[in-house]
Amino acid sequence: MEEIRLQKYLAEAGIASRRKAEEFILQGKVKVNGQVVTELGTKVQPKKDEVKYENKIVQIEDKKIYILLNKPIGYVTTVKDQFHRDSVLDLVKVKERLVPVGRLDMYTSGALILTNDGDFVYKVTHPKHEIDKTYTVTLSGIVDAEKVEKLRKGVDIGGYITKPAKVKILKTDEEKNITRLEITIHEGKNRQVRKMCEGIGHKVIALHRSAISGIKVKNLELGKWRYLSKEETRKILGM
Repeated sequence: MEEIRLQKYLAEAGIASRRKAEEFILQGKVKVNGQVVTELGTKVQPKKDEVKYENKIVQIEDKKIYILLNKPIGYVTTVKDQFHRDSVLDLVKVKERLVPVGRLDMYTSGALILTNDGDFVYKVTHPKHEIDKTYTVTLSGIVDAEKVEKLRKGVDIGGYITKPAKVKILKTDEEKNITRLEITIHEGKNRQVRKMCEGIGHKVIALHRSAISGIKVKNLELGKWRYLSKEETRKILGM
């Protein structure tokens, strides 16, 4: 196998995303053949060089797996959490080292992909691929057509105007004073849907990601997971 950049090797081995792997390298957490490496341009030969992260040998697994989890509220989507909170990795017990593809905040439920394929993570999370993510959001108050149109066209979420979104009203309940919307976006800004809704003056009561690239979790119980098929992974990548 030809030489590859160290950060790509770490991502392929399921340690973290390439961007996070770069941070680990700069922090001096990675060794190659017994030597600490802090240069991002370092290359390694996967079958020849010994790579260690935090003094543990890291190897690229030949078998790539892709898992769809219906994440419950109360779980974080980080590999390591400084506050020792429950992680989505506690819900998926497999021998492969997995990383979440993107994030859902602790108080958001729904579709989350986990994999040991670093290239897949890179492609899916890169903005140019524009992967659709569909959310069901329950808001306080009644959302009128004018505000729905604002969501569709783009909302200022703090110095950034969101790209056009698909939005439809699923339900309004004047007695309970709530509105339920379906919002589809292809961006991945931090807490974007919550900020979009706050941008039109409505507080989010509940947020659930119902689908990624049209692949739904409605037949998965909260906390349960399944393997994605080859056809589904290709669909996510737009292939």
